[in-house]
Amino acid sequence: MTAHSATAAPPRVRTGGPQDDDGPKILEHVLGWTLVVVIAMLVTQLGLL
Repeated sequence: MTAHSATAAPPRVRTGGPQDDDGPKILEHVLGWTLVVVIAMLVTQLGLL
């Protein structure tokens, strides 16, 4: 083992955090706002507001 290989940093481990998300973000936003609108309609129809 050489001195360089002994001090070299280990490879980075991918943990699957938010930075690794490669999905379509526009679909996520549209579905989120759709859910908000549906909940608002439900609250209005039930007279909770």
